Amino acid sequence: MPHAVIIGGTRGIGAGVASTLRDKGWTLTVTGVSSEEVADYLAVNPQDSATQLDVRDTTAVNDFFAGLNTLDGLVNCAGILARGAEYDIDMFETVIDINLTGTMRCCLAAQPLLAASKGAIVNTASMLSYFGGPLVPAYSASKGGVSQLTKALAGKWAEDGIRVNAVAPGWIATEMTQALQNDAERSDPILGRTPLKRWGKTTEVGELAAWLLSKDAAFVTGAIYPVDGGYSAM
Repeated sequence: MPHAVIIGGTRGIGAGVASTLRDKGWTLTVTGVSSEEVADYLAVNPQDSATQLDVRDTTAVNDFFAGLNTLDGLVNCAGILARGAEYDIDMFETVIDINLTGTMRCCLAAQPLLAASKGAIVNTASMLSYFGGPLVPAYSASKGGVSQLTKALAGKWAEDGIRVNAVAPGWIATEMTQALQNDAERSDPILGRTPLKRWGKTTEVGELAAWLLSKDAAFVTGAIYPVDGGYSAM
């Protein structure tokens, strides 16, 4: 069975990707930001491997990937946002370090294993790769960066047989968006602009990620795929 690592796979979109890949026969190693998250994940998914990992720690990231025997797919889902607080430069740098530089750290550390297996990477961009986010300048900048990083790595690593793509989720029902879902004054305008008139599911992002990792997408690299119910088309 193919083996995938899902960075930030213990919750949110990452957990949805994990659920989808598991159902399709992948063996999984997921990471979480805290030992509590990891323990909660393993309590529900004991068949997977899970460990705590801080993507800001280059040594820890390198050691984590060095401990793997094989790797066929990498999905980078670790990310944070801090509405309103990202105009503080320290918070700005933290968000960039996790969302963008953390993605690069994991890609670099995984590259030798993926070159050996002719594997694939799926990064997590966002609809804010395309739109400005006045309350989240660091998140917006980081996700724009993830999109361009994805294209750059796709060009560089094609010679190694590694495909690199990204998903760009829109309004997905996760813990991160729960407050928005619960507030009709904020949720109604979002759904009003979304042609499919609902919040997306994490497993719907997972289905796209699974396809991008599969041999069915063997001629697809350097692409950024929206998963937003049509929001970015309006």
